[in-house]
Parts: sequence; C-alpha cells; structure tokens
Amino acid sequence: MNAPINAPKLYDCRDAFATTLERLAAENETIVAVCNDSVGSSKLGGFKAKFGERLVNVGIAEQNMVGVAAGLANGGRLPFVCAAAPFLTGRSLEQIKADISYSNANVKLVGISSGMAYGELGPTHHSIEDFAWTRVLPNLPVIAPCDRIETAAAVEWAAAYNGPCFLRLSRVGVPDLLPEGHKFELGKANLLRQGSDVTLIANGTLTHRILKAAEILADRGINARVLNLATVRPIDEEAIIAAAKETGAIVTAEEHSIFGGLGSAVAEVVVDNAPVPMKRLGVPGVYAPTGSAEFLLDEFGMAPSAIADAAQSLIRRK
Repeated sequence: MNAPINAPKLYDCRDAFATTLERLAAENETIVAVCNDSVGSSKLGGFKAKFGERLVNVGIAEQNMVGVAAGLANGGRLPFVCAAAPFLTGRSLEQIKADISYSNANVKLVGISSGMAYGELGPTHHSIEDFAWTRVLPNLPVIAPCDRIETAAAVEWAAAYNGPCFLRLSRVGVPDLLPEGHKFELGKANLLRQGSDVTLIANGTLTHRILKAAEILADRGINARVLNLATVRPIDEEAIIAAAKETGAIVTAEEHSIFGGLGSAVAEVVVDNAPVPMKRLGVPGVYAPTGSAEFLLDEFGMAPSAIADAAQSLIRRK
C-alpha cells in the first residue's frame, strides 16, 4: 500500500546516532566503539571505515563487552557500547551494575533496536524490560529519544557527560518532532502540545503516536497536553506534578512492560506529590508475541485512536 501523500518522512534513529558518533570521533580521538558482532545493526560501518583501530568487536559475548568497555574507560578512553538492547541489558546486567554503575565508569551504553523493534524474531528479541532493569541503578541516566534530532542531541550530551548513561534507540522509523538544533537537557521534559483536560506522556517511538492521539482528542473537543519524557531517570518531577495539578489526569504510553518502566516512574511521582487518575499503556505483563512492532503496538492498545479512547475514558474518572 502506498503511503498517504502528506505522510511525514520517517527516520531511523540509528542513522542519527551513527552520524553523530562519527563526527564526534573525528573531534575526539579518545572515543571508541565497542560492539558484540553488531557492526551492521548498530550502523557502525562508517565508524569502522574511518576509525577501524578504534572499533572493538568482542563477538557475541555481551558480559565481556561491558567489562572491556569499563577497562577502556579506566584507561582514559570514551567507549560507546553498542548492542541489541535485550542482550546488552539482559545478559550484561551484573556487569552494568558492578563495572559501570557502581564504579561510575564513563561508559555510554547504547541499546539498539529496543522495545519490539525485532518483532518478527519473537519474545527473546523484544526488549520490554530494559527500563525496569536500568532505571533502578544509581549513577545511570536512562534516555529514550523521540526522533533523530533528539537522538543526535542526546549522543552529543552523552559524549560530554562525565559518567555512565544508557541510551535506548529503536530501529522503527519515526517522524521529526523537535526543531533542528534542539539541545538535550538531562531530566527535562519537552512540552509538545499545551492542554488542560488530560496529559499524554511518552518517549521513544510512542511520542509521535500520542501526538496523533492528541489530534484525535482535539476533534472530540478534548484539549490534551503532550509531554515527551525522554529521560526516564532522572525524571522531570516538576513537569509531571504540574501536569497532574493542571490537567487532573495522566496517560502514559511506552514500548515496554507496564511494570517498572516509564508509566511506573511517572506514577511514583504522581502518588507522592499530586495523586490523580492515571492509565499506563504498554505491554501488560506478558511476553509479547511474534509480529511487527507496529502490529504489536496496535495489539496492545497503543494505536493513536486507542490512546485517545483511553484518555477520554480516564477523564470521566476526574
């Protein structure tokens, strides 16, 4: 089926990551890339061609990969660790905890193809637990950019930041949402649409979906506020509390389990500061089946129309 004539162009955030990393590496010779036989899927082909001596491919050995990166950081290098998100976080969690978080190592963890981007490969390749695993670790900012512009800005920030972080990047195409030249600020939400009836919060691949949901709600006479919450930790408590007090209802949507992810992080702030009705949309505590990411998101109630329906239903509880 042909795309609608006015459909926005979609971009793979991995391309923005790779282009930005190559530019930064040309300026900073301490930058190295470490991967687990994932040069292609991490879009590191250009980096390899330009800086082959600074690419460390450890093979399919994720725990070793994280340990190698920690050693490189201790030796004065600036490692970006690139691997499929489910294997980077799931297989290497102990090393991320001890070698990166506890040691406060200056290592940038980049989880590629997060969420359900590997949809056709099934449950073992879905990364719908990584927010929960990483956001509990001290010293580890957790970031999920919403588009290519925020991805590039987040990579620039990460390179300048003295400490570890986790960047969660999808391979699913998303439209531009933020203006060119956007500067990433850790722990700061982006207000994408003002509203007073309900607040929609998302990050990553779900941000453009909640914007579409807000447009649907506007057609129904409902004014929805839209927040892009790229930083899951540290979270923007001020923006969340203001949203709760000023709109009285919050819907979160995420390409992650509803347990321990973005919705849980928002709910923790809400219940402690300004309790209001909430609805957390995501994978409802099951193993997501095989299927494309778009299909699975729709199946789990995160089509824009379903998000709008959930928000409209929640408003009745205010």
